[in-house]
Amino acid sequence: MDKTEKSYPVVRVLLVIAVVGAIAFWYKHAHKGMITTATVQTAAAPQVATVSGPVGGEKLGYLADPEVIKILRDKYGLAVNGFKEGSIDMVQGPTTGDDFLWPSSQVALELYKERGGAMKRSDTVFSSPIVFYSWTPVVDALIKVKVVRQLGASYYVADAPKLIRMIDSGTQWKEIGLPDLYGRISIRSTDPAKSNSGMMFSGLLANIVTGDVVTDQTLPQCLPTVKTFFSRLGYMEGSSADLFDQFVTQGEGQNPMIVAYENQLTEYTLQHPDYRTQIQQQIRILYPQPTVWSDHPFIALTDNGARLLNALQSDPDLRRIAWEGHGFRTSLQNDPKTLQVSGIPATIQNVVPMPRPQVMATIIKAVSAD
Repeated sequence: MDKTEKSYPVVRVLLVIAVVGAIAFWYKHAHKGMITTATVQTAAAPQVATVSGPVGGEKLGYLADPEVIKILRDKYGLAVNGFKEGSIDMVQGPTTGDDFLWPSSQVALELYKERGGAMKRSDTVFSSPIVFYSWTPVVDALIKVKVVRQLGASYYVADAPKLIRMIDSGTQWKEIGLPDLYGRISIRSTDPAKSNSGMMFSGLLANIVTGDVVTDQTLPQCLPTVKTFFSRLGYMEGSSADLFDQFVTQGEGQNPMIVAYENQLTEYTLQHPDYRTQIQQQIRILYPQPTVWSDHPFIALTDNGARLLNALQSDPDLRRIAWEGHGFRTSLQNDPKTLQVSGIPATIQNVVPMPRPQVMATIIKAVSAD
């Protein structure tokens, strides 16, 4: 190979460099002032802040709703990392690293305030009354013994004191015409020491036994009945969502009647449209008279938590989805006709206030002593 041939590789390299340089020069000047697609996407991408905190299990479906996720991300730059925890546990436990707490009752909020819990602000986002869920044969039997009555498509526990007396005295299911159900009449509940629905029900139960809102003075007369009621239930779930899932999947034999939130059947029906007819035929919502409202106060612990609270409160689409997609009441204008569940009344009548937080603390301690 001669000297000229040996120089070819060097020439080729120089030519490549020159070509690349020319292309780069042309591209720079030809595209001067332009923004590439990649640049547009980067510039338009919102700064999304992740907001974390414990949530009552009945609200996880709402936070996992694709529409909710999209609205919070696109309009408010927020992504929510909500994890399931019982209302009582969350307001009594550590809050390090949390942006918010989202329990399921005003009582839980007051218990948090009493412990001196720090917060930016708090407010109720939506509400749901405490209800009973049961099965058609059970409801038919309770109608015959004049505990339940039907008004239109809705069912009401019209004689709640009678039902509680039957439970307290040990009346068995077979005595009211249900021989296939085992043991005593009962209403299964979540653990009042962990879960809000159980805590709310323990207060409602105390009110029903007393015949009025329980006070420090009247608590001794109802506390033995309330304590006996819960001691007979044995193991209790710590989440309303878990109890409701068991109710639906295990059927009438395991759970003839449970206490939960009104919204849960609406949400379940929307999530399982293929079973809508079966659900309508087999499951009944029973409204206790009286009942209690379960508010869902949002406790913002950080600035980002407060941003999320503002969005949940003010955005009309988020409020619409809460009702139409998950059954949470957000105003007096919530129309049951927009839901896919029959038997839900337009308004909730015959409501009794919950006992004061100090009274509830005594009840919770008594029923969890065992």
